[in-house]
Amino acid sequence: MLPKTRTISSYLHNHTAIFTSHTNPETHLQVRSISSLKVVWRKDRKLDQAIENDKQYKLCARVVKEVLNEPGQVIPLRYLEKRRERLRLNIKVKTFLSRNPGLFDIYYDRIKPKTEPVKFLRISDRLQQILEEGNGIVMENEPLIVSKLCKLLMMSKDKVLSADKLVHVKREFGFPNDFMVNLVPKYPQYFRILRFPGEEKSFLKLVSWNPEFAKSVIERRAEEESNLTGIRVRPNFYYKLPSGFFLKREMREWVRDWMELDYISPYEDVSQVDQASQEMEKRTVGVFHELLSLSIFKRIPVPILGKFSDEYRFSNAFSNVFTRHSGIFYLSLKGGIKTAVLREAYKDDELIDYDPLLEIKDKFVELLEEGWRERKEQMQLQMEEVKKDKERMAMGNKE
Repeated sequence: MLPKTRTISSYLHNHTAIFTSHTNPETHLQVRSISSLKVVWRKDRKLDQAIENDKQYKLCARVVKEVLNEPGQVIPLRYLEKRRERLRLNIKVKTFLSRNPGLFDIYYDRIKPKTEPVKFLRISDRLQQILEEGNGIVMENEPLIVSKLCKLLMMSKDKVLSADKLVHVKREFGFPNDFMVNLVPKYPQYFRILRFPGEEKSFLKLVSWNPEFAKSVIERRAEEESNLTGIRVRPNFYYKLPSGFFLKREMREWVRDWMELDYISPYEDVSQVDQASQEMEKRTVGVFHELLSLSIFKRIPVPILGKFSDEYRFSNAFSNVFTRHSGIFYLSLKGGIKTAVLREAYKDDELIDYDPLLEIKDKFVELLEEGWRERKEQMQLQMEEVKKDKERMAMGNKE
C-alpha cells in the first residue's frame, strides 16, 4: 500500500468549508459545465525527470527487440543502421554499441554464400541469460498478468477488446510478447478469442466475471484503511498538488464538491449515466486511475489511451481530464508526446508503486550500468596510458 498523501480535504481546509472522507454527507454541487472549467497546465520537472530517467533503457530495449525479431535473432550491422530513424536512434549504430557495451556481440558472417563477410549483431550471452530470467519472472507473475487482462476487459463497455489493441499495449501492462497465443488459451474460464466472418481482426472476450478482480486500487485501499482503523472509509482519490501550484477559487470549490460525490467503480455499469454529468466525470477519472495503476510505470502515453475511447466511453476531449484533475494526474509533454502520469505512484522522480514485473527491467538496467562502468574504466585506463606516454616523451626530450 502506498504511503498516504495529502488529500483534497487537507488542501482545501484553509480555503473552503471542511469536510471528511470518512462520512457521506449530502452534497450540494454548484451547477457548472465541466467543459468551462479551465486549469492552466504547469510543468512538473520531477515527474518529467522520471520519464527522462527511463529514456536510455527504452531506447536500448527497442534496439534489442529489433534484433530479436529478426530470423535467427541476428542482423547485419548495416541493415540496423538503415533503420535508425524508425528506431528513433539519433546516433550511428557503431556509436550506440560503443556506449552500451554488453548488449550485443559483433561477429563476421556472409549475407549470401558468395559475398564478402560483413559485421553481424547478436545478443550477448549475458543479455540472453537476463531474457531467460525474465521469462521466469513472467511465469511467477502469471496470476497478476491474468488479473490485469481480465480487469481491462471488465472495464470495457461490452467486455470485449480488439486483440490488435491489446497487443499494442502489451509493454505498457507487462504482458509477454506471446500472451495471445500461449497465455490466453490456458484460461478458457476467463477468455475467449472471437473471429467474425469477413473480418480479419480478432477480439478477446471476457467469459466469466471474477468479483475479486472487480475491486479497484482505490476500493482496496479504502478496505485496508477501514480494517486498520475500524472506521468505514469512503473510497476516494488521493489529491496532491505539486509545490507552487494553486487552483483559482472557482476551481477549488468545484473540486471540493466533486470529491464529495460518491466514488464510482470503473467496473460498474454506467450505460445509463449521462456522458456530460459530474458522475460520469468521476467514473472517467476512476477508469484512468485504474488503467494507470495497472500499468508497469504508472504512466501511459495519451495517444495509446485514446485508442480505447469507444471501449471505455471516453469523450473526444478526454485528455482535458488530466489537467482538470492536476492533483491526481500529471500531463507530461516530455519528448513531444503527451503522457498521463499517476501522481501518487511517484515520490519526486522515483517510482514508489513498484510492479513485480519491473524486476525484468531492473535486471536489464543492471546489465546496462555494468557495461557503462566497464566503458568508463577502460576510458580512464586509456587516458592514464596517454598521460604516461606524454610524460615519457617529455622525459625523453629533456635527455
